[in-house]
Amino acid sequence: MCYALYMSTDCPDDLSRQSTERIRFSRPSSSCPSILKHEHKWYIGSKSGCSCTFRHLCHESVELGFRAPEDWYPEDRDGIDATRELYKILKDIVTRGGRVEVLDCWSGDEENKAELLEVSLEQVSADRFRLFEGYLFTLTSG
Repeated sequence: MCYALYMSTDCPDDLSRQSTERIRFSRPSSSCPSILKHEHKWYIGSKSGCSCTFRHLCHESVELGFRAPEDWYPEDRDGIDATRELYKILKDIVTRGGRVEVLDCWSGDEENKAELLEVSLEQVSADRFRLFEGYLFTLTSG
């Protein structure tokens, strides 16, 4: 199975222009998860094509929260860098007043119930940011 990462925003920017080697924004090829409510919807792929090459916590481990990479739990450098790039783009949108939601799920589970979590990007730094499987993040700047 592969991770699938979706976002919706009220920001009309063409995020595909911000795609890099590590992060790829595209319009969802099929219907976007119905839980996403903002007008502009995106699929966020990674270097691998799916959304696997980002920092993720499995649903059972979310109590670990937002943390920087640690020596006792080695993480792939590409995943760390891709997640930092994603954070920078998301924070830019939120800082400019845009509303953003990000859904992290398994491919094929897009319509399963997701837990809601408000995340302040002022309180969570780029180094500590990671995604939580089965969660819908509502991102804020405060």
